[in-house]
Amino acid sequence: MDQHPTTFGTLVKEPTAFIPIGMSLTALTIVLGFLVANGVVHQADEGTEAHLWQLLMVGQLPVLLFFAFKWLPRAPRQTFYVLALQAGAALASIAPVLFLHL
Repeated sequence: MDQHPTTFGTLVKEPTAFIPIGMSLTALTIVLGFLVANGVVHQADEGTEAHLWQLLMVGQLPVLLFFAFKWLPRAPRQTFYVLALQAGAALASIAPVLFLHL
């Protein structure tokens, strides 16, 4: 077990913490890029952007679960802060899709 105290700053630098956050922000970038390029367009068939968004959002779940199982017993408060940050990034990516029915 670690000799040093775990802080939010050190924990968020763990790959299992920042990779899912990066995936959510990448998914948000894809949605915003699509909206800037095309506007609010309802397509009959999902395009490449939709498939990439879905892969990014679902693909981060195993990494998040591993992060939670590894760090919750060691540093529960800091882990919850990182998970809250991740939830905020995920919700930022999901919101335009839900509200604009993309």
